[in-house]
Amino acid sequence: MCGIVGYIGTSEAMPVLFDLLKKLEYRGYDSAGIAILNNGNDEIRTSKTEGSVDDLVSITPDLGGHIGIGHTRWATHGKPSTRNAHPHSDSTGRIAFVHNGIIENYTEIKDKLIKSGHEFKSETDTEVLPHLIEEYYDGDLESAVRSSLSMVRGSYALAGISVDDPGKIVVARKDSPLVIGLGDGDFFVASDVSGILKYTRDVIFMNDGEIGVITDSGINITTLDGVSVEKKIETIEWDPEAAEKSGYEHFMLKEIFEQPDTIRDTFSGRISADGIDLGAALPNVRRVVIIACGTSYHAGLFGRYVLERFARIPVDVEIASEFRYIDPIVDCGDLVIAITQSGETADTLAAIREAGSKGSQKLGIVNALGSSITRECQCLFTRAGPEIGVAATKSFTSQLACLLLLSVELGKARKMLSTADVNDFVYELKQMSGNIQRVLNSAPDIRECAKMFADAEQFLFMGRGANYPAALEGALKLKEISYIPAEGFPAGELKHGPLALIYDGVPVVAIATRDAVYEKTLGNIKEVKARGATVIGIANESDTEIAKYVDYVLRIPDTDPWIAPVLSSVVLQLFAYYVAYHRGCEIDKPRNLAKSVTVE
Repeated sequence: MCGIVGYIGTSEAMPVLFDLLKKLEYRGYDSAGIAILNNGNDEIRTSKTEGSVDDLVSITPDLGGHIGIGHTRWATHGKPSTRNAHPHSDSTGRIAFVHNGIIENYTEIKDKLIKSGHEFKSETDTEVLPHLIEEYYDGDLESAVRSSLSMVRGSYALAGISVDDPGKIVVARKDSPLVIGLGDGDFFVASDVSGILKYTRDVIFMNDGEIGVITDSGINITTLDGVSVEKKIETIEWDPEAAEKSGYEHFMLKEIFEQPDTIRDTFSGRISADGIDLGAALPNVRRVVIIACGTSYHAGLFGRYVLERFARIPVDVEIASEFRYIDPIVDCGDLVIAITQSGETADTLAAIREAGSKGSQKLGIVNALGSSITRECQCLFTRAGPEIGVAATKSFTSQLACLLLLSVELGKARKMLSTADVNDFVYELKQMSGNIQRVLNSAPDIRECAKMFADAEQFLFMGRGANYPAALEGALKLKEISYIPAEGFPAGELKHGPLALIYDGVPVVAIATRDAVYEKTLGNIKEVKARGATVIGIANESDTEIAKYVDYVLRIPDTDPWIAPVLSSVVLQLFAYYVAYHRGCEIDKPRNLAKSVTVE
């Protein structure tokens, strides 16, 4: 959940560390800090504060030095405060470390260290690491880290420096992402490649159970057991400009407006006049189980509808944090699909491993190249590019697009779809990018509508069929960035509880695009209107009927009913953005949330 960075090279470390931290601030922004080994190699100078990286920059004097580490925090142990901010030091102040993850047995370690005379300054689990390393330190920082990690249970990506073993950064990883960037005489450490793209595209992804020593002359990586590891240098294809705002006020808005291009990239090379080609043989399975969290879970729910419709195969959708603990019933006849933007979601990774241990076939739908899930299973990449805004937008629609491709390809392989069926649907898929652009062209109308609801106290979202996951996602987007309580539900469930929430003036967003249950949805709209709700309808451009029953209409182009939820989702993203904008919310960094959930 946190972002860790490091730098060693010929430049002054402080401005580089600040720049890297700003790139990773979406991973956490409760507090921030840096530690730099001074030019005389006789002192570690630390600066940290509660608040943002900008707050840190404003209070930090020139620390002077060419080796340093940094951290931006999302609190898990101990409240956001300066004393809980990283980096943390040992008793002497001669060792400093930053850490992303959770040390599960930290209380046990801490108690032993206190009995040995160590004094702790923070409430964090991380602080036990430099103190434990101090216990094992005999002049070799790498050796002390190796010994210390043998005592640790939990997850970690860490980077540290020492006065007594200068000229190096020691890094290690287990169940938390870490990448090393190779520049021209410089080396960079980060939790995410987007942080270092400005400086280099050449990277090494560390794997679980590896320790690295970075000096100004190179990198040496070994296993925890000390076995040397040969690492491949990979070149990231993302343009560094893709991780910048490019003139937009917020990353979220930029990423919403990138969706015509990202959908085009998702489809590139995968759809053609000959149909759909995902580049790999599809497995022969009797059931699909989709596991995911948050927005990706909503994509999974959509996947159930389209996989069952096109491939006629039964699908279960599970929240990953639940799936991993229920002793799931899966075997070699099942395909377990893990959906994750980052490829590092802790619960999703644990769930896919649990499924694999039971013999199931595995597939990942993921955006981040080189992420942990790519080493767990075959992956279908969404190709959405770097997504910085905490609230997922373009990664979600690209996930939906991948699930549509997979559903149609699997339907053809199972002989549930004819070649003509596939060709007809491919034609509709090819229109998706242009249709999203048409939705984006209507942003001024969506903004005006959203402005009228900026002071709303709550929202309800409803939809039927494949529009139900879109309603859930619309509610999530709104509550994430505007902090307005919002609930999504199947429109057919109105009489089973949600109708009690309807009162005079309460805003209800109803997704009522033309599909097999359109008339049923209109009936639900009439129900809430009869009880005083103010209804915002999302409908097709050609729909002349819906305006009779709703207060406001937001339009999407006419398209196949199974593609309409993708377009409706873009409308809801814009709606949520503009509501939050008019409320003055911190859109890219909503309170208490972080982009990549790498802890349980």
